[in-house]
Amino acid sequence: MTDPVRDGVRCMLMRGGTSKGAYFLASDLPADPAVRDDLLLRIMGSPDPRQIDGIGGAHPLTSKVAIVARSAASGIDVDYLFLQVGVDTATVGDAQTCGNLLAGIGPFAVERGLVAGTGSRTTVRIRLLNTGDAATAVFATDDGRPEYDGDAVIDGVPGTASPIELEVGGGPDKPLLPTGSPSDEIDGHVVTLIDNGMPVVLLRADDFGVDGTESPAQLEADVELGARLERIRLAAGPRMGLGDVSAQTVPKMILLSPPRDGGAISTRAFIPARVHSSIGVLMAASVAAALRIPETVASGMAGPLDGEETAIEHPTGTFPSRVRVTRDADGTWRATSFSLRTARKLFDGTVFPRARR
Repeated sequence: MTDPVRDGVRCMLMRGGTSKGAYFLASDLPADPAVRDDLLLRIMGSPDPRQIDGIGGAHPLTSKVAIVARSAASGIDVDYLFLQVGVDTATVGDAQTCGNLLAGIGPFAVERGLVAGTGSRTTVRIRLLNTGDAATAVFATDDGRPEYDGDAVIDGVPGTASPIELEVGGGPDKPLLPTGSPSDEIDGHVVTLIDNGMPVVLLRADDFGVDGTESPAQLEADVELGARLERIRLAAGPRMGLGDVSAQTVPKMILLSPPRDGGAISTRAFIPARVHSSIGVLMAASVAAALRIPETVASGMAGPLDGEETAIEHPTGTFPSRVRVTRDADGTWRATSFSLRTARKLFDGTVFPRARR
């Protein structure tokens, strides 16, 4: 049996969307979740605000892990488990998925031989183990290998890359509105609890003295604001079926304000303590879905909506989120999201964990 400290662990570092993470095959990690999580903390360098003794990037957006395996589910190619590794805390959370790292799952599956690259475009069906959702990724391949070079641009990432088309849909037993209501009241504030691939709490920015133009650094420096949002988040967790979320990074908290740059809505996303420099794919999908449901916090301040495409404004630009929202005969709202992302292989090799925490 190999010793991870001495022999290392096979790992690929990838940028997926506006995040960065370590991608592993499930077979290269311990099967026991507790042993696996301890190993990942030592690989990423947590807990330490700089993650100086590991490969984490000292920010929640760069302290992420994707674990991939060939799937036994019908109509599915690979299973994807997302883990959010704490930066300055020894935590590994599995209560959410990540739509940004999802962008890299298809190419990674081809890189590792789980799926064969076919022609100039390859389709990979993905089961999101954290949420039960299913996704389809379509991306360019050349000679059986992922093509990372291209002309697609996404805000929050410099340069261009090859486009990756993602479609994510919830299962039949997963309602879009966890409480069944488009709005609820928590701690004296009207909120919308919605989960279109990512559980989020939507709030009016002006309810908290925020006008929506603040930078992530300005919002993070407002200790009182952070405490108020955390009280609401902890109360929202059980209502969304997530239980005690004190040690989890979901639900995300998103402050909404009217659009300023021609989009449909302006956002500031707390994830949950740090503020996202842009917005996650599935966070945007949840916001876009809420815009289309009457009586949500979002619907009353939305700019013009044109078909399924929605321009979600964020601190570093605009994210184009495409969603299709439907309502069952019994009144249950459902949604499917579509997005264009990019991903890139940064390195592939062997990572060596710290011997002990």
